[in-house]
Amino acid sequence: MKLLADRRGMVFLGLLALTAVLVPIGHLAVPQGSVLHVPDWVIALLGKYLCYALLAIALDLVWGYCGILSLGHGAFFALGGYGMGLYLMRQIGARGQYGDPILPDFMVFLNWKELPLTWYGFNSLGYAMAMVVLVPGLLAFLFGWLAFRSRVTGVYLSIITQAMTYALMLAFFRNDMGFGGNNGLTDFKDILGYDITAPTTRTVLLVATILTLAAGYLVARFIVTSKLGKVLAAIRDAESRTRFLGYRIESYKLFVFVVSASMAGIAGALYVPQVGIINPGEFAPANSIEVVIWVAVGGRGTLVGAALGAILVNLGKTVFTSGIFAPYWLFVLGGLFVLVTLLLPKGVVGTLAEWRDRHRPAKGKANGLAGAPAE
Repeated sequence: MKLLADRRGMVFLGLLALTAVLVPIGHLAVPQGSVLHVPDWVIALLGKYLCYALLAIALDLVWGYCGILSLGHGAFFALGGYGMGLYLMRQIGARGQYGDPILPDFMVFLNWKELPLTWYGFNSLGYAMAMVVLVPGLLAFLFGWLAFRSRVTGVYLSIITQAMTYALMLAFFRNDMGFGGNNGLTDFKDILGYDITAPTTRTVLLVATILTLAAGYLVARFIVTSKLGKVLAAIRDAESRTRFLGYRIESYKLFVFVVSASMAGIAGALYVPQVGIINPGEFAPANSIEVVIWVAVGGRGTLVGAALGAILVNLGKTVFTSGIFAPYWLFVLGGLFVLVTLLLPKGVVGTLAEWRDRHRPAKGKANGLAGAPAE
């Protein structure tokens, strides 16, 4: 099984490497009239799907390997997105509609007189990226410290995480929070001085997303294959027994929860410049539930399956939310989750791995009998 998992990882990383090379060439070097040309909309969609894949891996790390079913990872994703959005808004400067060099347009419209304290420092990309990691991580630390020390588990923990993201959504909808209210942050101009809508910039963002996804997978893979990963699996399968053996369950849970939240924040930060907007709708509890469906479809506890599930489900969403199928997408999504739960409880990748494990020994045994000398 471990060998198969390593092969899956190698195939996954290989596909990411090919994408990082071939897609930019097809987009920038191949003429637009050619069949091999990769259009702008494919770059945008692919970048969004890969950000979702990183978010799915982050959730699989805590759910698939530690048994923590979080229904609030959309909150960490959105907080990372807002961190990047604040930086991008600070880069607009006097090019806004009202021409104010400091205040964003929505603050001028609402008669704000000065920049809120929470916006300070976001004129630096380094500071913004630090906040992208630290803010979701700090929230996860505080939430996890309280929840895990109180030994809140199972469905109760899931409900609390969903309540957390819902509370944040309501807070960010308020104009006095200083984050754009229900309109959110948009109309971004550039990043590091480069036009954010230019083909070269979008391609660089896509490649950065691919590299980050590969790094996120390797970090998660390192954790789950280490001694720490074995303890996490023990917590998932038999928490009381693991506690009886002397392990500090709360510390292990807290560590992996914080790492997962920071990873989700990075995914959100990469998502915003590629889609061009971040608003409180990203905190919606339904978004966090969708992430759970991605992981379940691809294969909980496989990492690669979680990323695959995110890409496949969102590809289906893109197809089914346009045309005559648009009103039925939520029914399709719900039906998909039910079917996977009943027919493929280990997801696509997990079921395929189980099928291989079941048939390979039988095949080897048959080969051994065939080669045995006749008596």
